[in-house]
Amino acid sequence: LSGHQMSGVLEPWVPKLAVALYNNDQSANVVVVEWLGRSRLHYPLAVQNTRVVGKDIAAFVDWLHKQTNVSLEKIHFLGYSLGAHVAGFAGSFITSPGKIGRITGLDPAGPAFEGMLDDERLSPNDAHFVDAVHTFTRGTLGLSIGIQQPVAHADFYPNGGHFQPGCVFTNAYKNIADLGFMGIVETVKCEHERSIHLFIDSLLHPDQQSVAYRCTDMGRFERGMCLSCGGHRCNRMGYGVERVRPRRSHRLFLRTSAVMPFKVYHYQLKVHLMGLTEKVEEFLEPALSVSLFGTKGEANDLKMSTVEKVSPNRTYSFLVTTDVEVGDLLQIRIRWDKTSTWGSVWQQMKVILPWAQGKGKYGNQLLLRKIRVKSGETQQRLAFCSSDFNKVELSPELEQTFQRCREEWVRPRRRHAR
Repeated sequence: LSGHQMSGVLEPWVPKLAVALYNNDQSANVVVVEWLGRSRLHYPLAVQNTRVVGKDIAAFVDWLHKQTNVSLEKIHFLGYSLGAHVAGFAGSFITSPGKIGRITGLDPAGPAFEGMLDDERLSPNDAHFVDAVHTFTRGTLGLSIGIQQPVAHADFYPNGGHFQPGCVFTNAYKNIADLGFMGIVETVKCEHERSIHLFIDSLLHPDQQSVAYRCTDMGRFERGMCLSCGGHRCNRMGYGVERVRPRRSHRLFLRTSAVMPFKVYHYQLKVHLMGLTEKVEEFLEPALSVSLFGTKGEANDLKMSTVEKVSPNRTYSFLVTTDVEVGDLLQIRIRWDKTSTWGSVWQQMKVILPWAQGKGKYGNQLLLRKIRVKSGETQQRLAFCSSDFNKVELSPELEQTFQRCREEWVRPRRRHAR
């Protein structure tokens, strides 16, 4: 089920999705619903038509069930944008006993549906299992196309549900200048349609399923605080999703790459920074990068971004992702990238401020002895120790190497009784 149309022709992704579905299960019947006559009108009219088309589809399913005795549980609706709500209405209008098996909403439309009650939009009530992928939920150029609120049993928010990698909005004004109003359409289409291509990716690359993690908000996820799979706290995004039906919608977050296959590997890095005086706190926002070395490959110069200023004797958590499968981690290297700003500040501190020169062996400097790592995909936890305990200082342009700690160096984790 496609969304609001302006061109009057089926989008190129429609046959691609249909072929990918059929190739994944050649015993299935793939039906494309063509509702261009009702979807290419002005948006408010197209919104009104979602219920009309939903009723038509529900009538067809009821007829099909009566004529062939096909199990409703085997029926799966996929709807993009406005089509996601059409799918929801179709599921709710079916009169045959029971519900259809699944509805997938691909960036369900937001305008006219955001904040509405369950029976006025796609909701978990419309099928035995409902999943949704949100890719354009925040306004760019003053526009917000996809719905922000959860509408399913499992709501996936790749890259926070906005600013998808590879969708460059710096070209927006050029598109508008070249194409006029259609330039706006071309500009927003990349992020809105990314939901479709993420789903197609799950069909074309079943061995590279993107994993998402349940989290209260994107801020905590971006600090690597949510990479847990216990108690159904993670799930595969796309065709192979695990059909978990919670009482309340689960919001799941993940990062993706810019091109297919979109899967990336998620790591939480926890570091305890020591040795800074309080006077340094106002100066330091170090740009750190990490390189990962494992049994299958290596990933270099991955950014460790933080929204906080560095304070003394605190533990910081970072989310690091890479599209390279490195295997079991063996070594980590961390570097404080020298920028013109922080390199000069650090040097000025050492020249001007006597307490920045250091007192004793390490003085008031940025020290790092151990890194704790958790892999989201494997759930493995590891500790990495400095390869030389006499070299634990971090400063601009300095790289330090950390090896897997010997077992006796790693304090066992306290386990809570269940």
